[in-house]
Amino acid sequence: MVKLRLRRKGRTHHPIYDIVAIDSRKRRDGAFIERLGYFDPHQNTKTISIDHERAVYWLNVGAQPTDVVRLLLSYDGVLLRRALMKQGRKSEEIEQEIAKHRQIVAERYRRRKELRRKRIEAKKKAEQEAQNQPQEEAPAE
Repeated sequence: MVKLRLRRKGRTHHPIYDIVAIDSRKRRDGAFIERLGYFDPHQNTKTISIDHERAVYWLNVGAQPTDVVRLLLSYDGVLLRRALMKQGRKSEEIEQEIAKHRQIVAERYRRRKELRRKRIEAKKKAEQEAQNQPQEEAPAE
């Protein structure tokens, strides 16, 4: 069975991943059939670059993406492209939908990043307030 999965490369403690089509029995960094793109998780906005045509081809011939690769394909719009192609939409329509989808995903990423930042600040503030309050003494017996 062919799988679409990540292949690790890069420095120690600084991995960069290739998205590859590979036989499921092969080891993680073993010989692959085709490289479809890459994923760099260390950029400010995580960089995802995928060849949509080849990814759709492999999905259509039965390749199974792993969970992480499925998310990456979804974020980049490959799964949406495949669904729209199956519906018989024109290429202009597909490109418009993909552009709109990428904009929504980018906005969601920024919104969640801001919420994470606010949550961390609130947690730090609550910890500081807890440390600054004098602790009540237990009554002596």
